[in-house]
Amino acid sequence: MLLVRRTAETVVRRNYLRSFSASQARQNDRKGLVLGVFEKEGDESSLHLTEAATRFDQSLSGKLSELLKISGPALKKGKSRVFYGIHKDFPCVAAVGLGKSNASVCGAENCDTSKENIREAVSAGCRLLQDLEVKHVEVDACGDAQSAAEGAILGLFQYDQLKAKKKNKVITQLYESTDIPRWEKGVLYAEGQNLARLLMEAPANHLTPTIFANTIEEKVASHGETVTVKKRSLAWIEEQKMGAFLSVSRGSEEPPVFLELHYRGAPDSSQAPLVLVGKGITFDSGGISLKPSPSMDAMRADMGGAATVCASVVTAAALKLPINIIGLAPLCENMPSGKATKPGDVVTAKNGKTIQVDNTDAEGRLILADALCYGHTFNPRAIVDVATLTGAVDVALGSAACGVFTNSDWLWEQLHKAGIVTGDRVWRMPLFQHYTRQVTDSQLADLNNIGKHSRSGGACTAAAFLREFVTAPHWAHLDIAGVMSNKDEVPYLGKGMSGRPTRTLVEFAAGLAHKD
Repeated sequence: MLLVRRTAETVVRRNYLRSFSASQARQNDRKGLVLGVFEKEGDESSLHLTEAATRFDQSLSGKLSELLKISGPALKKGKSRVFYGIHKDFPCVAAVGLGKSNASVCGAENCDTSKENIREAVSAGCRLLQDLEVKHVEVDACGDAQSAAEGAILGLFQYDQLKAKKKNKVITQLYESTDIPRWEKGVLYAEGQNLARLLMEAPANHLTPTIFANTIEEKVASHGETVTVKKRSLAWIEEQKMGAFLSVSRGSEEPPVFLELHYRGAPDSSQAPLVLVGKGITFDSGGISLKPSPSMDAMRADMGGAATVCASVVTAAALKLPINIIGLAPLCENMPSGKATKPGDVVTAKNGKTIQVDNTDAEGRLILADALCYGHTFNPRAIVDVATLTGAVDVALGSAACGVFTNSDWLWEQLHKAGIVTGDRVWRMPLFQHYTRQVTDSQLADLNNIGKHSRSGGACTAAAFLREFVTAPHWAHLDIAGVMSNKDEVPYLGKGMSGRPTRTLVEFAAGLAHKD
Protein backbone atom coordinates (compact mmCIF):
# COMPACT_ATOMS: atom_id res chain seq x y z
CA MET A 1 0.00 0.00 0.00
CA LEU A 2 2.88 2.33 0.86
CA LEU A 3 4.54 1.53 -2.48
CA VAL A 4 1.32 2.38 -4.37
CA ARG A 5 1.02 5.73 -2.52
CA ARG A 6 4.65 6.66 -3.27
CA THR A 7 4.21 5.70 -6.94
CA ALA A 8 1.11 7.90 -7.17
CA GLU A 9 2.95 10.82 -5.51
CA THR A 10 5.79 10.41 -7.98
CA VAL A 11 3.37 10.53 -10.93
CA VAL A 12 1.67 13.65 -9.53
CA ARG A 13 5.04 15.32 -8.97
CA ARG A 14 6.18 14.50 -12.50
CA ASN A 15 2.95 15.82 -14.00
CA TYR A 16 3.28 19.01 -11.93
CA LEU A 17 6.88 19.53 -13.03
CA ARG A 18 5.91 18.93 -16.67
CA SER A 19 3.06 21.41 -16.32
CA PHE A 20 5.33 23.91 -14.57
CA SER A 21 8.04 23.51 -17.24
CA ALA A 22 5.52 24.02 -20.03
CA SER A 23 4.20 27.10 -18.23
CA GLN A 24 7.73 28.46 -17.85
CA ALA A 25 8.44 27.80 -21.53
CA ARG A 26 5.32 29.71 -22.50
CA GLN A 27 6.37 32.48 -20.11
CA ASN A 28 9.81 32.68 -21.73
CA ASP A 29 8.36 32.65 -25.25
CA ARG A 30 5.51 35.06 -24.64
CA LYS A 31 5.27 38.08 -26.88
CA GLY A 32 4.39 41.67 -26.20
CA LEU A 33 2.96 44.37 -28.42
CA VAL A 34 3.39 48.16 -28.28
CA LEU A 35 0.57 50.22 -29.83
CA GLY A 36 0.26 54.00 -30.16
CA VAL A 37 -2.56 56.23 -28.94
CA PHE A 38 -2.82 59.94 -29.80
CA GLU A 39 -4.27 62.57 -27.51
CA LYS A 40 -7.88 63.55 -28.22
CA GLU A 41 -8.24 66.80 -30.11
CA GLY A 42 -11.09 69.24 -29.60
CA ASP A 43 -14.41 67.56 -28.85
CA GLU A 44 -13.44 64.11 -30.13
CA SER A 45 -15.54 61.48 -28.40
CA SER A 46 -13.70 58.43 -29.68
CA LEU A 47 -10.11 57.43 -29.04
CA HIS A 48 -7.56 58.46 -31.65
CA LEU A 49 -5.52 55.34 -32.34
CA THR A 50 -2.74 54.79 -34.87
CA GLU A 51 -3.57 52.80 -38.00
CA ALA A 52 -2.05 49.61 -36.62
CA ALA A 53 -3.77 50.08 -33.26
CA THR A 54 -7.10 50.69 -35.02
CA ARG A 55 -6.81 47.44 -36.98
CA PHE A 56 -5.83 45.57 -33.81
CA ASP A 57 -8.82 47.07 -31.97
CA GLN A 58 -11.19 46.11 -34.78
CA SER A 59 -9.91 42.52 -34.71
CA LEU A 60 -11.00 42.42 -31.05
CA SER A 61 -14.37 44.06 -31.73
CA GLY A 62 -13.35 47.25 -29.93
CA LYS A 63 -12.02 45.60 -26.77
CA LEU A 64 -8.83 47.69 -26.68
CA SER A 65 -10.78 50.95 -26.95
CA GLU A 66 -13.14 49.84 -24.22
CA LEU A 67 -10.30 48.94 -21.87
CA LEU A 68 -8.53 52.23 -22.52
CA LYS A 69 -11.69 54.14 -21.60
CA ILE A 70 -12.44 52.28 -18.37
CA SER A 71 -8.88 51.73 -17.09
CA GLY A 72 -8.10 55.33 -16.21
CA PRO A 73 -7.62 58.83 -17.61
CA ALA A 74 -6.58 59.40 -21.21
CA LEU A 75 -2.97 58.47 -21.92
CA LYS A 76 -0.65 61.45 -21.82
CA LYS A 77 2.47 61.77 -23.98
CA GLY A 78 5.13 59.25 -22.97
CA LYS A 79 2.85 57.34 -20.58
CA SER A 80 1.95 53.69 -21.03
CA ARG A 81 -0.59 51.14 -19.84
CA VAL A 82 -0.50 47.34 -20.09
CA PHE A 83 -3.42 44.99 -20.77
CA TYR A 84 -3.16 41.26 -20.25
CA GLY A 85 -4.79 38.35 -22.05
CA ILE A 86 -6.77 40.33 -24.60
CA HIS A 87 -5.14 38.65 -27.61
CA LYS A 88 -4.04 35.04 -28.05
CA ASP A 89 -0.76 35.98 -29.78
CA PHE A 90 0.14 38.83 -27.43
CA PRO A 91 -0.42 38.11 -23.73
CA CYS A 92 0.89 41.61 -22.92
CA VAL A 93 -0.21 44.67 -24.89
CA ALA A 94 1.23 48.09 -23.99
CA ALA A 95 -0.67 51.14 -25.17
CA VAL A 96 1.55 54.23 -25.29
CA GLY A 97 0.71 57.94 -25.46
CA LEU A 98 2.01 59.73 -28.57
CA GLY A 99 0.83 63.24 -27.76
CA LYS A 100 -0.91 65.27 -30.46
CA SER A 101 -1.19 63.79 -33.94
CA ASN A 102 -0.45 67.15 -35.58
CA ALA A 103 2.91 67.63 -33.84
CA SER A 104 5.64 68.81 -36.20
CA VAL A 105 8.96 70.65 -36.27
CA CYS A 106 9.18 73.08 -33.37
CA GLY A 107 11.47 76.03 -33.97
CA ALA A 108 11.69 76.90 -30.28
CA GLU A 109 12.76 73.35 -29.38
CA ASN A 110 14.95 72.86 -32.48
CA CYS A 111 13.56 69.39 -33.13
CA ASP A 112 10.82 67.42 -34.85
CA THR A 113 8.35 67.00 -31.98
CA SER A 114 6.42 64.24 -33.71
CA LYS A 115 9.53 62.06 -34.05
CA GLU A 116 10.56 62.76 -30.45
CA ASN A 117 7.07 61.86 -29.18
CA ILE A 118 7.26 58.51 -30.98
CA ARG A 119 10.72 57.74 -29.59
CA GLU A 120 9.61 58.60 -26.06
CA ALA A 121 6.37 56.64 -26.22
CA VAL A 122 7.80 53.50 -27.82
CA SER A 123 10.73 53.41 -25.39
CA ALA A 124 8.32 53.66 -22.43
CA GLY A 125 6.24 50.75 -23.74
CA CYS A 126 9.25 48.57 -24.50
CA ARG A 127 10.82 49.18 -21.08
CA LEU A 128 7.55 48.35 -19.35
CA LEU A 129 7.36 45.03 -21.20
CA GLN A 130 11.05 44.41 -20.49
CA ASP A 131 10.32 44.77 -16.76
CA LEU A 132 7.57 42.17 -17.18
CA GLU A 133 10.25 39.83 -18.61
CA VAL A 134 8.67 39.68 -22.05
CA LYS A 135 11.30 38.37 -24.44
CA HIS A 136 9.88 39.34 -27.81
CA VAL A 137 8.18 42.68 -28.55
CA GLU A 138 6.51 43.84 -31.73
CA VAL A 139 6.29 47.60 -32.21
CA ASP A 140 3.71 49.78 -33.94
CA ALA A 141 5.43 52.10 -36.46
CA CYS A 142 3.25 54.95 -35.09
CA GLY A 143 3.56 56.76 -38.43
CA ASP A 144 7.40 56.77 -38.48
CA ALA A 145 9.08 53.37 -38.40
CA GLN A 146 12.59 54.82 -38.05
CA SER A 147 11.71 56.85 -34.96
CA ALA A 148 9.86 53.86 -33.49
CA ALA A 149 12.93 51.66 -33.96
CA GLU A 150 15.19 54.28 -32.40
CA GLY A 151 12.89 54.60 -29.39
CA ALA A 152 12.76 50.82 -28.92
CA ILE A 153 16.50 50.12 -29.25
CA LEU A 154 17.68 53.17 -27.30
CA GLY A 155 15.10 52.64 -24.58
CA LEU A 156 16.09 49.01 -24.00
CA PHE A 157 19.83 49.72 -23.66
CA GLN A 158 21.35 48.77 -20.33
CA TYR A 159 25.02 48.72 -19.35
CA ASP A 160 25.24 45.58 -17.23
CA GLN A 161 28.38 44.00 -18.70
CA LEU A 162 30.05 43.86 -15.28
CA LYS A 163 27.02 42.76 -13.25
CA ALA A 164 26.16 39.19 -12.31
CA LYS A 165 22.44 39.92 -12.66
CA LYS A 166 21.63 40.95 -16.22
CA LYS A 167 18.63 42.90 -17.44
CA ASN A 168 16.07 40.93 -19.43
CA LYS A 169 17.11 40.97 -23.11
CA VAL A 170 14.32 41.84 -25.52
CA ILE A 171 14.08 41.15 -29.26
CA THR A 172 12.11 43.81 -31.12
CA GLN A 173 10.52 43.82 -34.55
CA LEU A 174 8.13 45.96 -36.55
CA TYR A 175 4.42 45.14 -36.19
CA GLU A 176 2.20 44.90 -39.27
CA SER A 177 3.95 47.42 -41.51
CA THR A 178 5.65 47.28 -44.88
CA ASP A 179 8.11 50.03 -43.90
CA ILE A 180 10.86 47.54 -43.07
CA PRO A 181 13.70 49.64 -44.65
CA ARG A 182 13.04 52.63 -42.38
CA TRP A 183 12.72 50.37 -39.34
CA GLU A 184 16.07 48.76 -40.16
CA LYS A 185 17.63 52.18 -40.67
CA GLY A 186 16.36 53.26 -37.25
CA VAL A 187 17.80 50.11 -35.68
CA LEU A 188 21.25 50.89 -37.14
CA TYR A 189 21.09 54.52 -36.00
CA ALA A 190 20.18 53.45 -32.46
CA GLU A 191 22.72 50.64 -32.32
CA GLY A 192 25.37 53.17 -33.33
CA GLN A 193 24.43 55.42 -30.42
CA ASN A 194 24.33 52.41 -28.10
CA LEU A 195 27.88 51.55 -29.16
CA ALA A 196 28.97 55.03 -28.10
CA ARG A 197 27.08 54.59 -24.80
CA LEU A 198 28.75 51.23 -24.24
CA LEU A 199 32.20 52.79 -24.68
CA MET A 200 31.40 55.82 -22.54
CA GLU A 201 30.00 53.76 -19.66
CA ALA A 202 32.95 51.37 -19.49
CA PRO A 203 35.24 51.94 -16.48
CA ALA A 204 38.60 53.41 -17.41
CA ASN A 205 40.48 50.28 -16.32
CA HIS A 206 38.32 48.29 -18.76
CA LEU A 207 38.76 50.76 -21.63
CA THR A 208 42.33 51.96 -21.98
CA PRO A 209 43.41 53.65 -25.25
CA THR A 210 44.62 50.28 -26.55
CA ILE A 211 41.40 48.46 -25.60
CA PHE A 212 39.32 51.27 -27.15
CA ALA A 213 41.18 50.95 -30.45
CA ASN A 214 40.92 47.14 -30.42
CA THR A 215 37.18 47.33 -29.67
CA ILE A 216 36.52 49.59 -32.64
CA GLU A 217 38.66 47.36 -34.85
CA GLU A 218 36.45 44.40 -33.88
CA LYS A 219 33.27 46.39 -34.56
CA VAL A 220 34.30 47.22 -38.14
CA ALA A 221 35.74 43.79 -38.91
CA SER A 222 32.60 42.82 -40.86
CA HIS A 223 33.02 45.93 -43.06
CA GLY A 224 36.60 45.16 -44.06
CA GLU A 225 35.93 45.84 -47.74
CA THR A 226 35.09 49.50 -47.05
CA VAL A 227 36.79 50.33 -43.73
CA THR A 228 40.50 50.44 -42.97
CA VAL A 229 41.71 50.74 -39.37
CA LYS A 230 45.10 52.23 -38.49
CA LYS A 231 46.24 52.10 -34.88
CA ARG A 232 49.13 54.56 -34.73
CA SER A 233 51.73 53.95 -32.01
CA LEU A 234 53.72 56.29 -29.77
CA ALA A 235 56.61 56.16 -32.24
CA TRP A 236 54.35 57.36 -35.08
CA ILE A 237 52.91 60.15 -32.91
CA GLU A 238 56.46 61.30 -32.15
CA GLU A 239 57.37 61.15 -35.87
CA GLN A 240 54.38 63.39 -36.62
CA LYS A 241 55.69 65.90 -34.05
CA MET A 242 52.38 65.98 -32.20
CA GLY A 243 53.88 67.70 -29.19
CA ALA A 244 50.55 68.92 -27.81
CA PHE A 245 49.08 65.38 -27.83
CA LEU A 246 52.26 63.93 -26.29
CA SER A 247 52.23 66.53 -23.53
CA VAL A 248 48.90 65.18 -22.30
CA SER A 249 49.73 61.48 -22.60
CA ARG A 250 53.13 61.49 -20.90
CA GLY A 251 51.78 61.45 -17.34
CA SER A 252 50.15 58.02 -17.79
CA GLU A 253 51.56 54.52 -17.75
CA GLU A 254 49.14 53.64 -20.57
CA PRO A 255 50.60 54.26 -24.05
CA PRO A 256 48.69 56.66 -26.32
CA VAL A 257 47.08 55.50 -29.55
CA PHE A 258 46.15 57.65 -32.53
CA LEU A 259 43.25 55.79 -34.12
CA GLU A 260 42.34 56.30 -37.78
CA LEU A 261 39.24 54.91 -39.48
CA HIS A 262 38.99 55.25 -43.27
CA TYR A 263 35.54 54.51 -44.68
CA ARG A 264 35.36 54.43 -48.48
CA GLY A 265 31.69 54.50 -49.43
CA ALA A 266 31.63 56.95 -52.33
CA PRO A 267 31.48 55.52 -55.87
CA ASP A 268 34.31 57.92 -56.72
CA SER A 269 37.25 56.96 -54.53
CA SER A 270 38.85 60.37 -55.15
CA GLN A 271 35.91 62.22 -53.57
CA ALA A 272 37.08 64.58 -50.81
CA PRO A 273 36.34 62.97 -47.43
CA LEU A 274 34.39 64.24 -44.48
CA VAL A 275 36.86 64.27 -41.58
CA LEU A 276 35.48 63.64 -38.08
CA VAL A 277 37.80 64.21 -35.11
CA GLY A 278 36.92 62.99 -31.61
CA LYS A 279 38.53 63.80 -28.27
CA GLY A 280 39.66 60.49 -26.75
CA ILE A 281 40.70 61.03 -23.13
CA THR A 282 39.86 57.61 -21.71
CA PHE A 283 40.26 58.99 -18.20
CA ASP A 284 40.74 62.61 -17.18
CA SER A 285 42.13 63.19 -13.70
CA GLY A 286 43.05 66.76 -14.66
CA GLY A 287 46.74 65.91 -14.61
CA ILE A 288 48.82 68.10 -12.30
CA SER A 289 45.85 70.51 -12.20
CA LEU A 290 43.98 67.73 -10.41
CA LYS A 291 40.19 67.74 -10.51
CA PRO A 292 38.18 67.59 -7.26
CA SER A 293 37.29 63.99 -6.37
CA PRO A 294 33.45 64.27 -6.38
CA SER A 295 32.12 63.03 -9.73
CA MET A 296 35.62 62.36 -11.06
CA ASP A 297 34.45 58.83 -11.89
CA ALA A 298 32.33 60.36 -14.69
CA MET A 299 35.58 61.31 -16.41
CA ARG A 300 35.71 57.77 -17.76
CA ALA A 301 33.44 59.25 -20.44
CA ASP A 302 35.79 62.07 -21.39
CA MET A 303 36.39 60.07 -24.56
CA GLY A 304 32.78 60.72 -25.57
CA GLY A 305 33.89 62.64 -28.67
CA ALA A 306 35.99 59.71 -29.88
CA ALA A 307 33.18 57.28 -29.00
CA THR A 308 30.56 59.17 -31.01
CA VAL A 309 32.91 59.73 -33.97
CA CYS A 310 33.97 56.07 -34.16
CA ALA A 311 30.39 54.85 -33.65
CA SER A 312 29.29 57.17 -36.47
CA VAL A 313 31.84 55.69 -38.87
CA VAL A 314 30.78 52.15 -37.89
CA THR A 315 27.13 53.12 -38.54
CA ALA A 316 27.92 54.80 -41.86
CA ALA A 317 29.60 51.57 -42.98
CA ALA A 318 26.61 49.48 -41.85
CA LEU A 319 24.28 51.81 -43.79
CA LYS A 320 26.61 51.75 -46.81
CA LEU A 321 26.41 55.55 -47.12
CA PRO A 322 27.83 56.76 -50.47
CA ILE A 323 30.43 59.05 -48.90
CA ASN A 324 34.07 58.91 -47.84
CA ILE A 325 34.67 59.50 -44.14
CA ILE A 326 37.87 59.61 -42.12
CA GLY A 327 37.50 59.28 -38.36
CA LEU A 328 40.40 60.41 -36.17
CA ALA A 329 40.63 59.70 -32.45
CA PRO A 330 43.68 60.72 -30.41
CA LEU A 331 43.44 58.36 -27.41
CA CYS A 332 45.25 58.71 -24.09
CA GLU A 333 44.82 59.20 -20.35
CA ASN A 334 45.44 62.52 -18.56
CA MET A 335 47.19 61.55 -15.34
CA PRO A 336 49.50 63.20 -12.77
CA SER A 337 52.99 61.75 -12.34
CA GLY A 338 56.62 62.76 -12.28
CA LYS A 339 56.59 62.73 -16.09
CA ALA A 340 53.39 64.78 -16.44
CA THR A 341 53.31 68.21 -18.05
CA LYS A 342 53.44 70.95 -15.43
CA PRO A 343 51.47 74.22 -15.43
CA GLY A 344 53.61 76.81 -17.19
CA ASP A 345 55.31 74.32 -19.52
CA VAL A 346 55.53 75.21 -23.21
CA VAL A 347 54.92 72.56 -25.88
CA THR A 348 54.98 72.64 -29.68
CA ALA A 349 52.02 71.47 -31.78
CA LYS A 350 52.22 69.71 -35.14
CA ASN A 351 51.83 72.99 -37.05
CA GLY A 352 54.78 74.53 -35.21
CA LYS A 353 52.80 76.81 -32.90
CA THR A 354 54.00 76.92 -29.30
CA ILE A 355 51.49 76.57 -26.46
CA GLN A 356 51.86 77.68 -22.86
CA VAL A 357 50.02 75.06 -20.79
CA ASP A 358 48.76 76.99 -17.78
CA ASN A 359 46.12 74.41 -16.87
CA THR A 360 46.70 70.71 -17.53
CA ASP A 361 42.97 70.09 -17.08
CA ALA A 362 42.39 71.96 -20.35
CA GLU A 363 43.90 68.97 -22.12
CA GLY A 364 41.21 68.13 -24.68
CA ARG A 365 42.02 71.14 -26.84
CA LEU A 366 45.69 70.10 -26.86
CA ILE A 367 45.11 66.64 -28.30
CA LEU A 368 42.52 68.00 -30.74
CA ALA A 369 44.95 70.66 -31.96
CA ASP A 370 47.34 68.06 -33.35
CA ALA A 371 44.51 65.88 -34.68
CA LEU A 372 43.01 68.87 -36.53
CA CYS A 373 46.37 69.67 -38.10
CA TYR A 374 46.66 66.06 -39.25
CA GLY A 375 43.08 66.04 -40.55
CA HIS A 376 43.92 68.83 -42.99
CA THR A 377 46.39 66.55 -44.80
CA PHE A 378 43.43 64.67 -46.35
CA ASN A 379 42.11 67.79 -48.18
CA PRO A 380 38.72 67.32 -46.53
CA ARG A 381 35.32 68.40 -47.76
CA ALA A 382 34.66 69.49 -44.18
CA ILE A 383 36.14 68.92 -40.72
CA VAL A 384 33.97 68.38 -37.66
CA ASP A 385 35.51 67.84 -34.25
CA VAL A 386 33.50 66.51 -31.32
CA ALA A 387 34.59 66.78 -27.69
CA THR A 388 33.43 66.78 -24.09
CA LEU A 389 35.51 69.92 -23.88
CA THR A 390 34.27 72.45 -21.31
CA GLY A 391 32.11 72.70 -18.23
CA ALA A 392 31.27 76.18 -19.50
CA VAL A 393 29.06 74.82 -22.29
CA ASP A 394 27.15 72.83 -19.66
CA VAL A 395 26.57 76.07 -17.75
CA ALA A 396 25.38 77.76 -20.94
CA LEU A 397 23.18 75.04 -22.48
CA GLY A 398 22.91 72.24 -19.93
CA SER A 399 21.72 69.00 -21.48
CA ALA A 400 19.40 70.77 -23.92
CA ALA A 401 21.80 70.89 -26.89
CA CYS A 402 25.35 70.53 -28.17
CA GLY A 403 27.18 73.81 -28.59
CA VAL A 404 28.36 74.32 -32.19
CA PHE A 405 31.12 76.73 -33.17
CA THR A 406 31.78 77.02 -36.89
CA ASN A 407 33.39 79.21 -39.55
CA SER A 408 30.88 78.05 -42.17
CA ASP A 409 27.20 78.98 -42.53
CA TRP A 410 26.76 76.10 -44.98
CA LEU A 411 28.15 73.59 -42.50
CA TRP A 412 25.96 74.97 -39.71
CA GLU A 413 22.85 74.55 -41.87
CA GLN A 414 23.69 70.87 -42.50
CA LEU A 415 24.32 70.14 -38.81
CA HIS A 416 21.25 72.09 -37.73
CA LYS A 417 19.05 70.18 -40.17
CA ALA A 418 20.42 66.85 -38.92
CA GLY A 419 19.88 67.81 -35.27
CA ILE A 420 16.21 68.64 -35.92
CA VAL A 421 15.61 65.19 -37.44
CA THR A 422 17.34 63.26 -34.65
CA GLY A 423 16.11 65.36 -31.73
CA ASP A 424 19.69 65.69 -30.41
CA ARG A 425 19.48 69.47 -30.85
CA VAL A 426 22.49 71.59 -31.76
CA TRP A 427 22.88 75.28 -30.96
CA ARG A 428 25.18 77.74 -32.69
CA MET A 429 27.60 79.60 -30.44
CA PRO A 430 29.69 82.71 -31.29
CA LEU A 431 33.27 82.71 -32.58
CA PHE A 432 34.13 86.27 -31.58
CA GLN A 433 37.58 87.72 -32.26
CA HIS A 434 37.51 88.81 -28.61
CA TYR A 435 38.21 85.20 -27.59
CA THR A 436 41.00 84.83 -30.14
CA ARG A 437 42.77 87.70 -28.41
CA GLN A 438 42.35 85.82 -25.13
CA VAL A 439 44.19 82.68 -26.29
CA THR A 440 46.91 84.53 -28.20
CA ASP A 441 47.85 86.63 -25.17
CA SER A 442 50.59 84.41 -23.76
CA GLN A 443 53.68 85.50 -21.88
CA LEU A 444 55.87 82.60 -23.02
CA ALA A 445 54.43 81.18 -26.25
CA ASP A 446 52.26 81.77 -29.31
CA LEU A 447 49.13 80.56 -27.50
CA ASN A 448 47.86 79.92 -24.00
CA ASN A 449 45.67 76.87 -23.48
CA ILE A 450 43.22 78.62 -21.15
CA GLY A 451 43.24 82.23 -22.26
CA LYS A 452 43.76 85.40 -20.26
CA HIS A 453 40.41 85.30 -18.45
CA SER A 454 39.91 81.56 -18.02
CA ARG A 455 36.56 81.73 -16.22
CA SER A 456 34.81 83.97 -18.74
CA GLY A 457 33.41 82.48 -21.92
CA GLY A 458 35.21 79.19 -21.34
CA ALA A 459 33.52 77.30 -24.18
CA CYS A 460 34.16 80.19 -26.57
CA THR A 461 37.81 80.45 -25.52
CA ALA A 462 38.31 76.72 -26.13
CA ALA A 463 36.76 77.02 -29.60
CA ALA A 464 38.95 80.05 -30.36
CA PHE A 465 42.01 78.01 -29.37
CA LEU A 466 41.02 75.19 -31.75
CA ARG A 467 40.44 77.67 -34.55
CA GLU A 468 44.17 78.48 -34.43
CA PHE A 469 44.75 75.00 -35.89
CA VAL A 470 42.15 75.22 -38.67
CA THR A 471 42.65 76.50 -42.21
CA ALA A 472 39.76 74.59 -43.83
CA PRO A 473 36.86 76.81 -44.98
CA HIS A 474 34.28 74.39 -43.55
CA TRP A 475 35.02 73.48 -39.93
CA ALA A 476 32.76 72.94 -36.95
CA HIS A 477 33.52 72.22 -33.32
CA LEU A 478 30.85 70.44 -31.26
CA ASP A 479 31.25 70.85 -27.50
CA ILE A 480 29.23 67.95 -26.07
CA ALA A 481 30.17 68.21 -22.37
CA GLY A 482 26.62 69.24 -21.44
CA VAL A 483 25.01 66.26 -23.17
CA MET A 484 27.60 63.67 -22.08
CA SER A 485 25.27 62.08 -19.54
CA ASN A 486 21.51 61.80 -19.09
CA LYS A 487 19.38 61.76 -15.95
CA ASP A 488 15.81 62.14 -17.10
CA GLU A 489 16.19 64.98 -19.61
CA VAL A 490 15.77 62.65 -22.61
CA PRO A 491 13.21 60.06 -21.47
CA TYR A 492 14.07 57.43 -24.05
CA LEU A 493 17.74 57.33 -23.04
CA GLY A 494 17.33 56.59 -19.35
CA LYS A 495 20.00 57.31 -16.77
CA GLY A 496 23.66 57.11 -17.74
CA MET A 497 26.00 58.15 -20.54
CA SER A 498 24.00 59.37 -23.50
CA GLY A 499 26.07 58.63 -26.62
CA ARG A 500 24.91 61.96 -28.04
CA PRO A 501 25.22 63.20 -30.78
CA THR A 502 26.00 59.96 -32.68
CA ARG A 503 22.72 59.88 -34.61
CA THR A 504 23.14 63.54 -35.57
CA LEU A 505 26.62 62.86 -36.97
CA VAL A 506 25.25 59.92 -38.98
CA GLU A 507 22.28 61.94 -40.25
CA PHE A 508 24.65 64.79 -41.13
CA ALA A 509 26.92 62.42 -43.08
CA ALA A 510 23.90 60.89 -44.82
CA GLY A 511 22.76 64.37 -45.83
CA LEU A 512 26.15 65.17 -47.34
CA ALA A 513 26.22 61.80 -49.08
CA HIS A 514 23.06 62.56 -51.02
CA LYS A 515 24.03 66.08 -52.06
CA ASP A 516 25.28 66.75 -55.59
